[in-house]
Amino acid sequence: MRVSLTENAAEHVSSYLENRGKGIGIRLAVKTTGCSGLMYVIEPVDEEKTEDLKFTTQGVDVFVDPKSIVYVDGTEMDYVKQGLNEGFEFKNPNVQGECGCGESFTV
Repeated sequence: MRVSLTENAAEHVSSYLENRGKGIGIRLAVKTTGCSGLMYVIEPVDEEKTEDLKFTTQGVDVFVDPKSIVYVDGTEMDYVKQGLNEGFEFKNPNVQGECGCGESFTV
């Protein structure tokens, strides 16, 4: 099992946590929503939960709950800037399809 960050994503997360003034990493989770069924959720982590799976990548700790790992195992997160748009991009080998707007996915 693994989840990884590209160098760009790790730099963005580290900068975000530094500007925030606290945090030990980020949480990657999924929730049921959208037209395809699942959506990624990213949030800062201030305290590790005992059930968390922890992946250290590019010097950043990424926490995943046991229910989400089946959907995100093998995912690489990148942070991309394209014109005026910027945000995380997910390379998830488990994805079978995505909705047209790119906000949700199915496995």
